[in-house]
Amino acid sequence: MKIIGITGKSGSGKSTLAKLLSDNLDCNVVNVDKIGHKATQNCEIAKKLCEIFGTPILGKDGNIDRKKLGNIVFANKEKMDILTDITWEYMQNILDEILQKEEKEIIILEWALLPISKYWNISYIKILMTAKDEERKDKVMQRDKISEEYFIKRDSGAIDYTPYQFDYIFENDYKLGTIEKIAKTISRSK
Repeated sequence: MKIIGITGKSGSGKSTLAKLLSDNLDCNVVNVDKIGHKATQNCEIAKKLCEIFGTPILGKDGNIDRKKLGNIVFANKEKMDILTDITWEYMQNILDEILQKEEKEIIILEWALLPISKYWNISYIKILMTAKDEERKDKVMQRDKISEEYFIKRDSGAIDYTPYQFDYIFENDYKLGTIEKIAKTISRSK
């Protein structure tokens, strides 16, 4: 099995490209962020998070409210590292299980933090999606129904990408034709 790794900041077009590629290559996509969201729903992890960050991170339903947690960790690298340390083992176990069970020749992993994981080193195609910050901001605020202030906090927690790490770097202009061309380019190189 081969891994295609797609990374980039929030709103850069990772998910759109991953979907088009999966259709072209008949493969599965794993959005690693969704595994992270699932991790915060795990009882043991939620308990640890409450012990460290306090119960104000809980929503009215008693579960971790990701926006409340995000307000605490996104603008503070030390706190973000704590969150990562608590959730990463769970996420990695789920990912390893998915990869072990995968029956298709190719799988796509899509995640903003992929380059700082072990999965980056085993990806055979590494793709960075970029987009103009103002366009990303508008897209993410509308998609996630968040304020500009929250977007800026969340975006400040993004990692820096080093161009030499990538096989492909694409700038998204949010026109479907552009993403389709990108997907075809990568599909041909498979």
